Amino acid sequence: MTQPVLSVRNLTVEFPTRRGILTAVQDITFDIMPGEVLGVVGESGAGKSMTGAAIIGLIDPPGRIAKGEIWLGDQRIDNLAPDRMRKIRGRRIGMIFQDPLTSLNPLYRISRQLIETIRTHLPLSQADARKRAIKLLDDVGIPDAARRIDDYPHQFSGGMRQRVVIALALCADPEVVIADEPTTALDVSVQAQIIDVMKEICAERGAAIMLVTHDMGVIAETADRVAVMYAGRLAEIGPVASVIKNAKHPYSQGLMGAIPKLGENLDRLVHIPGSMPRLNAIPQGCAFNPRCPQVFDKCRTHRPAASEIEPGRRAACWLYPEVTEA
Repeated sequence: MTQPVLSVRNLTVEFPTRRGILTAVQDITFDIMPGEVLGVVGESGAGKSMTGAAIIGLIDPPGRIAKGEIWLGDQRIDNLAPDRMRKIRGRRIGMIFQDPLTSLNPLYRISRQLIETIRTHLPLSQADARKRAIKLLDDVGIPDAARRIDDYPHQFSGGMRQRVVIALALCADPEVVIADEPTTALDVSVQAQIIDVMKEICAERGAAIMLVTHDMGVIAETADRVAVMYAGRLAEIGPVASVIKNAKHPYSQGLMGAIPKLGENLDRLVHIPGSMPRLNAIPQGCAFNPRCPQVFDKCRTHRPAASEIEPGRRAACWLYPEVTEA
């Protein structure tokens, strides 16, 4: 069986404060196989971006990985010294941020930013690095890349800037790309183009992608599997088609029910009452229990672990007898 390119085991991220420890991510476990796209969805504050930041080693102090392991192939990376992690970041793990304007330096030409990144990680001359940068821009759909490589970020449209950021993430042919809401700031037609670019990346380069987004349409179009997060915990994970058509966790069911369906005339969409709990007020038991329409006594006192409820699917809900306590 093929080895996962990225394996996360019982990942827990904490932030010590004067009023106590805040747990932003708790006991997250998943694998991503080579060439696979894993979508990660959930409301704001669910811990999606924090999970990505932990994987790539970008959690600012006093935040810390308090428990768990992160494996990149056969190398454990969560316990590496900062200088060793810096060599992996960009070389073996790429990152696509939500806002390309914050990822690109407005004072430097695109050529300088791409070439510098390439030469940091690969043993190439200035001329060869420039050729590679032009090829990358061409691969992500920048027209007339040989000329536009010397433009500044403000001379590109929002969609073209996002393509440049994708090229920047792919500079050293990473094994894993973490895409943190790469289409949120773009209009629908440009979103579709960026999705196509990311799918081609997986197919042609064999890179695994962790795609963080709020948009279930993007997940349905792009991902192979989807992980649903709530309050820093994994609510459900499984193949995209299975989760969309037959969600198991009540939170996942609420998310899917809130998506309007073509051909159906509904007066109201499904509504999940309440809001995501604050980190200092996560309820005992299942974190979703105050908002869950199917809650019962055990949900309020015992926290379920994300357990396998059928082949290839895990859920953290006491509605299923296979689920164990965390």
